[in-house]
Amino acid sequence: MSLDKKHSIYENKHKAEFKNIKSSTTNGDGRQKSRAVCRVCDRMYRDPKLLPCLHTFCADCVRQLEPFAVRGVNGNLSPEDDTARRDSVTVLCPECDSEVDLPSSGIEGLTTDHLALDEVFAETLLINNSVLCDLCSDGDAGKRCEVCCVNLCDFCSQAHRRQNRTSSHSIQNLQDLKSQGRLTRPVLCSLHPGQELRLFCEPCDLTVCLECAATFHRDHHCSPAHEVISHHGDRIRDLVVRTLRPRLSRLEETLRRVDVSQEALQVRTDTLAGEIRAFARSYATAVEMHCRSLLRSLEDLRLQRKNQLHLQKAQLQQAVSDVRGGVDFAERLLTCGSDAEILNAKGVTMRRLMNLVESGFDSHPMTVAHDNASSICFLPRESAGEVEGFPVVGVIHAKVVDPSKCTIQGEGVERGHEGQRGEFTLVCRDSSGEQMGRGGDPVLVSIVHKERKGCTVEAVVVDNGDGTYCVSYTPVEPGVYSVWVCVKAQHVQGSPFVLNVKRKFRRHSGIFHCCSFCSSGGAKEARCGCTGTMPGGFQGCGHGHKGHPGKSHWSCCGSVVEVSECILHNLGAVSPRGHLKTVEL
Repeated sequence: MSLDKKHSIYENKHKAEFKNIKSSTTNGDGRQKSRAVCRVCDRMYRDPKLLPCLHTFCADCVRQLEPFAVRGVNGNLSPEDDTARRDSVTVLCPECDSEVDLPSSGIEGLTTDHLALDEVFAETLLINNSVLCDLCSDGDAGKRCEVCCVNLCDFCSQAHRRQNRTSSHSIQNLQDLKSQGRLTRPVLCSLHPGQELRLFCEPCDLTVCLECAATFHRDHHCSPAHEVISHHGDRIRDLVVRTLRPRLSRLEETLRRVDVSQEALQVRTDTLAGEIRAFARSYATAVEMHCRSLLRSLEDLRLQRKNQLHLQKAQLQQAVSDVRGGVDFAERLLTCGSDAEILNAKGVTMRRLMNLVESGFDSHPMTVAHDNASSICFLPRESAGEVEGFPVVGVIHAKVVDPSKCTIQGEGVERGHEGQRGEFTLVCRDSSGEQMGRGGDPVLVSIVHKERKGCTVEAVVVDNGDGTYCVSYTPVEPGVYSVWVCVKAQHVQGSPFVLNVKRKFRRHSGIFHCCSFCSSGGAKEARCGCTGTMPGGFQGCGHGHKGHPGKSHWSCCGSVVEVSECILHNLGAVSPRGHLKTVEL
């Protein structure tokens, strides 16, 4: 199969996924900006270099960036890698402010952005409206070979068609290609001028030309670029389509919700301010002073929460910017880049995309933003102490319950008895560990038998109004239960708990004595719960024989503890009817 046919199959199979994605970028004011212009010098790219954050700048512009930091020794790196990292310099990207490490070899070690060179070539063609022929350098080029990626004048175009090696190549008019946005340039080897990078060395993860493969990579496995582009391109595409594109949508949606929450916060604070003023007008000078104090506290709280949301928004915007930058570049690389261009930028692109995947924004901003506004409330009847000697009421409450800080008090959450009422207390606390001081939080308690399916125990939750909740239950069957205690649909500290429910307390039916033989007046048939026997046919136990406890015990079960629960049901084979039933002699 020919090179151009394989390339066409690859394009038709994979690049259709991005046909609805806009390739243009815009400035912050909405105006479209050219991809052929460097964002630092505001001129067309000259030797464009691709930073690890996937932003491109002129090589000279990168050299002018002031070092942000010099990497020190990293104990997790090998000695070779550590030496390289120690010599590397960290700069801030002028586009996204990311900290990027420059290679120890300098600016020349950065990946050349051939996509930017294509943009410069297309932009130059649009400005000058003419391009010299790449073969003869004399006539104006009006055509372009899509396989060789060279610009041809009419004479060279005819010669190109007459050669056996290039007679089947597709030659298009430059004007038609310009209108379709498909202008590309061949990626040439920096060591062998004129040699195009058509091979990919798998061990070195590097695109090479034929001469490089025959000399520097002689013993390496080098494959044609068009044979490996599908595998490596799909890896980038999977990261973009399956992970980063959905994450970008979620981040943008969360950012939108934060904006809504900021408005809700302002509305909430304005509403509370009105309530506070209405409440304060019914009082004299002392109450007016208290009102102003409350308003100051509310404003401080609003500013505090506003700063929190502002920081959260900035973090989200940065995350969105980083992901969008990586996604846009990767999509443009896969959509507009040739095989060699994709493979040439594959390494830096994969590293950036993997960093974006691993540095996921794992918090839940919407929940935080919602609590930020709804957790602020005004309690008009709560005592606020005295102002100028007058008792006043009305405080601002801004605590938010933290399920991970909530605790359980009482043994009823771990031990219980069949048919008896058990109790324990839930203490709700905020993130600092302080008791909430008020009720109203959604509390859910579920008690389920671990072994018997469908066996549950109803739990009654009573809100004490001070941040504590009394939980009571009455189990009807013994066994091991699982107790779920949740606040705001989240487990509290230690939940789920294991509750052991014992059977009803069993009282002894016999007598507590030294031995059955003595207590029965020497009856041979008398038998005791210790299951001991005496020589000579006596079934009753005596002092000192094998099996005698050596101390006083209950005649019904053999327990040596006078104040205890009867363990007759644990004896199994011994029938309670055969045990001694006597009265004190």
